[in-house]
Amino acid sequence: MLNGPALGLPAKLMDKARSINRQKSESMRKAIKGGVKIAYGTDAGVFAHGLNASDFHLLVELGMTPMQAIQSATVTAAELLGQTDHLGSVQTGKFADLVAVASDPLQNIAVLEKTPFVMKGGTVYKNTLISDGK
Repeated sequence: MLNGPALGLPAKLMDKARSINRQKSESMRKAIKGGVKIAYGTDAGVFAHGLNASDFHLLVELGMTPMQAIQSATVTAAELLGQTDHLGSVQTGKFADLVAVASDPLQNIAVLEKTPFVMKGGTVYKNTLISDGK
């Protein structure tokens, strides 16, 4: 783990960040336990693009089931955005960007951090699941 000096940040600022992170985690635990609907999302400007899937395991650590974490990025997000007519599930007439993973994310949510198959708008952008056509 990086510390303040390694990041060029003063210890006082790092201590404050750690305190805020503890408060955020406790608030999320309470919200999840209380049944608050949570939409998975990111501003993606604070870390490299493509790394946001690591948040799935954090949601599970904070109290969501793996299915609830996945739904927070799909059906629940669409519902909270008022877009269930267009997004959130795989159905005829809806937009669907899909990913596939090599094992069951309900058993190990971290598998979503490495996606060997990506389809966006009906176009396959990545497919390393089947490399020899079989």
